[in-house]
Amino acid sequence: MSIRILATSSLVGPALAELGARFPELRIAAFRSPEWQAALPSAEALVVVVSEPITEADLDAAPKLRALGTCSVGMNHLPLQACQARGIAVVNTPGVLTDATADLALALLLALTRRVAEGEALVRSGAWVGWAPDQLLGRGLVGKACGIFGSGPIGQAFAKRVWALGMTPFFWDREGLGGVVDFEAGRAPRLPLADLLPRSAVLSLHCPLTDQTRGLLDRAALAQLPVGAIIINTARGGILDEDAAIDLLAAGQLGGVGLDVYAGEPRVNPRWLQAPRTVLLPHLGSATLETREAMTRLLCDGLTVALDPPFK
Repeated sequence: MSIRILATSSLVGPALAELGARFPELRIAAFRSPEWQAALPSAEALVVVVSEPITEADLDAAPKLRALGTCSVGMNHLPLQACQARGIAVVNTPGVLTDATADLALALLLALTRRVAEGEALVRSGAWVGWAPDQLLGRGLVGKACGIFGSGPIGQAFAKRVWALGMTPFFWDREGLGGVVDFEAGRAPRLPLADLLPRSAVLSLHCPLTDQTRGLLDRAALAQLPVGAIIINTARGGILDEDAAIDLLAAGQLGGVGLDVYAGEPRVNPRWLQAPRTVLLPHLGSATLETREAMTRLLCDGLTVALDPPFK
């Protein structure tokens, strides 16, 4: 019997087309389009991206479904428990986007502290009249503490990068493990939230969105950060209370916020568009050609195993 793969896009690179050639037929249809809905009953594998939430109702409409793949590390947009109960294999793409995401987090941090967007806008406006001693003064990072939410591969990769800048990294002790994290370039302690926040001149988010982390950085938590602290989020929207962060920016309590992810994206809280000292990106964490091709390949390799197990 033919394997029918229903994808919402062709992704990047040749891997998905190759998968479709191995398991005919491959159909590409926009997420929730009439064509996509019509193809669900015959689909044995679904391929989606992080901005396309799958529901239990979708699983009900796809009784032949054997595998569900997402071109992302995070899986908070998938009904994992329902998939497990129905014996549907879930495939994601961990590991291959570690460096690209850590690089982007660093880019956000440097863009904020060195006021890159403002400087470029000044030059493009034609209003720049030359060097001045107090022009667009930023903030240095050497000797400052960086709190990192998430001690997995991306959090550790970011720790290496800020350590190279002369910062001192600390990790949030999400699981109460204590001890230290070896991030190759050095070692950093795990700290409880109450100890981490007050010392974090920079706070960078690299943890998944779970019941534990949803809304974790609420107004009370943000108030514990030192005056002028900078927040970077390349993890998931929903961890950070965005309205509270915007209020604290306006009050001068926060020094800046750099976002690559948003609660409810692709919708963006309109208050961000007017908020001072922000850099806002459209979910570019893994957006390098090499990384996206590797993600597609990893996803398709996982779907191949799910659809044609080596040991039956």
